[in-house]
Amino acid sequence: MTVGPGVGIGTVRADAESDASVIARSRDEPEAFAALFDRHADAVHRYVARRLGGEVADDLVAETFTIAFQQRHRYDPARGAGTDARPWLFGIATNLAGRHRRAEARRFRAMARVPAPADHDEPMADRAEDRVVARAVRRELAAALAALPARHRDVLLVAWGDLGYGEAAQALGIPVGTVRSRLHRARGKLREALGGSDPTALREVSDHE
Repeated sequence: MTVGPGVGIGTVRADAESDASVIARSRDEPEAFAALFDRHADAVHRYVARRLGGEVADDLVAETFTIAFQQRHRYDPARGAGTDARPWLFGIATNLAGRHRRAEARRFRAMARVPAPADHDEPMADRAEDRVVARAVRRELAAALAALPARHRDVLLVAWGDLGYGEAAQALGIPVGTVRSRLHRARGKLREALGGSDPTALREVSDHE
């Protein structure tokens, strides 16, 4: 069957499918995996960029999806992965970011030393980043992030990816209770650094817990 340019049958089918279904189909039709990249590459890039900057994020996003493609046969929704692939992808990205712990801490410490921009200055945050990340370049928050233990920073930054508690637990391979505990401690440290404000609220959706 012939279709017009840019209207491939696989693309149309993938748009209507869950992530899990796309991954399952990609085992026999590898080109179908591109739909997963289209859906989630931006979110993964934002997550990594918050930790390591945009230049490193470009490489890590490519590596994240390469690994995901290679491991797609191991993706099993019945074992807790769910139909949404974001926790799985964020988990891969977190493992890759873990190789850059020192660079991540150096980045936040450097951000903490940079004076806050005047009102008329262009924001320091990349235009592609959301309002939470724009706030994250403030010196006080950057310093607090640099001071957090890596395991607490992992939970906090995964939470900024708009994942629920259960999804964050899947991404990091830890129990939901541990996510709650670490997030509570991390947010407490940030509230102290910011004089009581909290820009890091993790969405609480009952069906994700």
